[in-house]
Amino acid sequence: MERSWTQPVGVGVVTALVGFTSSFAVVLAGLQAVGADTAQAASGLAVLCVLQGAGTIWLSQRHRTPLTLAWSTPGAALLVAAAGLQIGWSAAVGAFVVTGALLAITGLWPWLGRTVARIPAPLAQAMLAGVLLTLCLQPITALTVSPLLVAPVIVVWLGLQRLAPRWSTPAAFLLALALIVGDAVLSGQGVTLLAPVVSLTVPTVTWTAVVGIAIPLYVVTMASQNVPGVAVMSAAGYAVPWRESLLLTGLGTMAGAGAGAHAVNLAAISAALPASAEAHPDPRRRWIASTTAGVTYLLLAPLAATLTALVAGAPPGVIESVAGLALLGTLAACLAAATADPGERLPAVAAFLVAASGVSALGIGAAFWALLAGLAVRTVLRPRDPRAAEKPRSGRHARV
Repeated sequence: MERSWTQPVGVGVVTALVGFTSSFAVVLAGLQAVGADTAQAASGLAVLCVLQGAGTIWLSQRHRTPLTLAWSTPGAALLVAAAGLQIGWSAAVGAFVVTGALLAITGLWPWLGRTVARIPAPLAQAMLAGVLLTLCLQPITALTVSPLLVAPVIVVWLGLQRLAPRWSTPAAFLLALALIVGDAVLSGQGVTLLAPVVSLTVPTVTWTAVVGIAIPLYVVTMASQNVPGVAVMSAAGYAVPWRESLLLTGLGTMAGAGAGAHAVNLAAISAALPASAEAHPDPRRRWIASTTAGVTYLLLAPLAATLTALVAGAPPGVIESVAGLALLGTLAACLAAATADPGERLPAVAAFLVAASGVSALGIGAAFWALLAGLAVRTVLRPRDPRAAEKPRSGRHARV
């Protein structure tokens, strides 16, 4: 009886801790890139923890299924790439509201979900890879700025990638945090525990923010989080309440946008642990793990202000290096998926290059133009003969 509780509870705590420590730096970087100050970024991080924690508890308890919610890490990386737009924090918040509305509408209107699904997966993955590239280069550039602090972080991450991959990024973050605290103490600044704050911003909806942030954020969240999240749960033998999940995450994103929450969605990679036999041998008891993960996220929310202040005062490149290391696996997976099909390779490369360039035009960021460029190249290169399009060539499919 004891094991029936302790095993899933332990797995749930691990799920939340790994999910939080491995990507919260990306979230802070993304929010600050689109105009949030330290207090607003801390508010966004705290509210995201509350939203995904409460939503996870609700879905797990209601369906007795190990459903887990998460913030959109790829979406946060996309925000980093949108820094050049300089649209202002209020417009960014407006884009978050629109993103939440699109997620909720997808739950009510299946046509919208099918439309997103028709975007060729290699192009979506290539766009995300281009967005991630800038962040993943940070450990390299940071070595030239703060080598004594960054080098140990990279060494620990690389060593644990071989010995215990799941803990590589959390361990790298904890080491970086220890180094930051030590640097603050030695410099006489010290470390102060800060009370959690919620900083509200009135959203402003502008077409540049909608096209440059909201639509790419929605596409990335659907393609890289919600759809894979359903696939992970299906592989584990669980059905996902699709409409309810999208309504919950979409409305939750809209409610939290004013406080800085950019997007809440189904967990993808982190969803596998609570849904596995590692959580409990009995599939009917694994919901305890996801419920525990939700509770743990609620307990982590009050730490957001303190962690944000530490990140803000960190030596240059240290936290950015952790964020880049955390996303290397995602970058590798995106590049592999984008170039796996020879027939889609050139369009994917075009999308990748445009996204990685960071260029903006007409006030619209590179992610949107990357999709258009990939689709344009794909349209030009597709065979004109319908009979040729029906014949698979090197794994290529006529319909996507």
